[in-house]
Amino acid sequence: MTVLLTTGSTRYLTTADVAERYRTAASTVRYWRHIGYGPKGIKVGRRVLYSMTEIERFEKALAAKSERGAA
Repeated sequence: MTVLLTTGSTRYLTTADVAERYRTAASTVRYWRHIGYGPKGIKVGRRVLYSMTEIERFEKALAAKSERGAA
């Protein structure tokens, strides 16, 4: 996992890192961004970076949705 940028206590991951985390292709993560799904990224030059805070928020939302669907 490549941590491209750190500011204070916030770490940022690349698209490839996010894809690896979710065991999917980078193109899938790019598609999610295109349709408005998944963790919100920020553009830094030509790169899109994802904060760990945003990734954790997305995962909590997925877990909550999964729990509601299972009940």
